[in-house]
Amino acid sequence: MIHEEIPPALDGERLDRVVSLLADVTRTVAAQLVADGHVSLDGEPSVIGKLRLRAGQSIEIDETAIALAPLPQAEPSVPCNIVYDDSDVIVVNKPVGQVVHPGAGNPNGTLVNGLLARYPEIASVGEAARPGIVHRLDIGTSGLLVVARTARAYEVLVDALSHRDVVREYLTLVWGQPESSNGVIDAPIGRDPRDPLKMAVVAGGRASRTRFEVVERFGRPKVSLLRCRLETGRTHQIRVHLEGAGFPVVGDATYGGARSQIRLARPFLHAAHLEFDHPVTGQHLGFDAPLPDDLQRIIEGLHSGEIS
Repeated sequence: MIHEEIPPALDGERLDRVVSLLADVTRTVAAQLVADGHVSLDGEPSVIGKLRLRAGQSIEIDETAIALAPLPQAEPSVPCNIVYDDSDVIVVNKPVGQVVHPGAGNPNGTLVNGLLARYPEIASVGEAARPGIVHRLDIGTSGLLVVARTARAYEVLVDALSHRDVVREYLTLVWGQPESSNGVIDAPIGRDPRDPLKMAVVAGGRASRTRFEVVERFGRPKVSLLRCRLETGRTHQIRVHLEGAGFPVVGDATYGGARSQIRLARPFLHAAHLEFDHPVTGQHLGFDAPLPDDLQRIIEGLHSGEIS
């Protein structure tokens, strides 16, 4: 179930639009969810999609009903950069610009569509609308993620994530230089009350922790390369935490990191290291993905003085 309190930024919005936003489904699917009684307001079912909501209302959406929407189909033409696979798991190095699974505005052409063509058995693993997917990366984030090939592997990996037994480390370039060479950002994250499309550090948000260490500091412009480790997995967590700490991610137009000194069409954020115990054999597995070319060029430009 999705449980949210309507923030001020959504005051006066239609119910079907809010459902589309919160559940990451098309407006058509959202309207059907409402009409079929899968959405409640303040504990009571509401079937009127055009109903205008008030800030402070409580909304509940039954995610299981989303599976009634058209399921993702296999697309052999979608590229999949497979780093590792066996009978239980797949590790993928996702390129920037690739969406992980179908959702609002992206009905096909996603990583899931490509994986289904290569591993059709994942169709029955996990959630029907995002088969096999254990965790996700934003469209603007590149790097490693693990996908389950069996129901058993899915259950074990989801449990391992919830218990923080999966190591996920990211490399990111940020504006500014933290005083300490390492630290922990422990701050709750929820929807930005001023903009429902963004997340923010907010009182009453979900507990969120990000560890960081400074890998390298640069003087002109004053930026720092950080290695961040997720202890929780909230939407946009690293980007939100670093912005809140005063160190927005370079290239991140959503969270204050787009500046003229370094031109980058996406956030400088790459899932560089993934580590977990195999869900069936128990073998400890670790994977590394080097910075992709667009991010590596930025680092080389900072070293050479071409960027200053």
